[in-house]
Amino acid sequence: MIRSIARAVASGQAALAAEQQRLWRRVAGVPGVVDLALRTRVGTTPYDVVYRQGTLQLLRYRRETPARYAVPVLFCYALVNRPYILDLQPDKSVIRRYLEAGFDVYLIDWGVPAHADHYLTLQDYVCRLLDSVISLILRERAVPRLHLVGYCMGGTLSALFAALHPERVGTLTLLAAPIDFEVHESLLHVWTDPKYFDVDAFIDANGNCPAAFLQLCFLCMKPVQNLLEKNIALYQQLEDPRFLTNFFAMERWVNDNIPVAGETFREFVKKLYQSNELVRGELRLGAQQVDLRRIICPLLLLTAKNDHLVAPASTEGIRPHVASTDVQSLTIDAGHVGLVVSSKAHKTLWPDATRWLAARSSRALEV
Repeated sequence: MIRSIARAVASGQAALAAEQQRLWRRVAGVPGVVDLALRTRVGTTPYDVVYRQGTLQLLRYRRETPARYAVPVLFCYALVNRPYILDLQPDKSVIRRYLEAGFDVYLIDWGVPAHADHYLTLQDYVCRLLDSVISLILRERAVPRLHLVGYCMGGTLSALFAALHPERVGTLTLLAAPIDFEVHESLLHVWTDPKYFDVDAFIDANGNCPAAFLQLCFLCMKPVQNLLEKNIALYQQLEDPRFLTNFFAMERWVNDNIPVAGETFREFVKKLYQSNELVRGELRLGAQQVDLRRIICPLLLLTAKNDHLVAPASTEGIRPHVASTDVQSLTIDAGHVGLVVSSKAHKTLWPDATRWLAARSSRALEV
């Protein structure tokens, strides 16, 4: 018995010594970790800014070889956060997957709205800014339509445009896009309930929806994971340069929040989250009614099973409301952001998505 106790004590002392050594190695490596954080780059795929309007910039990504398809791809990102999540790192870049597949690729960077931009509405973003971008691309490329890919709120904007101008959209890919807001599977639906949130008072007081408010909302949706688990994982992996590079790239994006134009935020909450006007056929942008039945192009729906921001059913909810006969869905066991940056997504989902688009591009070129 005494021997057993002695062995247990010795084993415990050895484990404690080993953990102390790991701790000191991590402490000694902190300067290197800080240096790696400062050196971690995002959005590294080369591009040219080919158009500007207000805060908006249109990026056209450079190709090393001529595009195999005449019809270009335009990515329409959300008005929240920065669009470089679609080009986070070379091995986690949705932009690069489409370039590698042979497409000419554009991306809208909406920029950061100033206080003076608080008046911008959904009509401004869809009927003026998005319309201007698409008109420029079609004119310069001498094609009648393009492939439109919308992520999150950018998917909602893309669906609005496709419904208003079906003749200018060759295919529509919706990536975790909120469409049917009757699907109450997210805390966002609870928080935007008019019983708890007076969006009119909020925007009247703030002008724009503040970036800090949005950041707090996103953090509070998964507080344990966002505030505790990820920092524990960071401590445990301080000696893994690959993990650290991925971690710091994501942290830069997660904390790179921007405000949302006040009137657009007001409309998005009241007309979509609270009234679900889009799928009810009641949404109007100025004098134009948005009728999803006018969407006739091939439609690809990409969702994440564990999406805590946009339930897959919300994106899938567009199906009964469009006239498209070519509708396909792809899903992956990931979260809202993992849909675009996870290794699993880049091994399985995005090769399938680009093949889907290539097949339809081939048919369009043959016509």
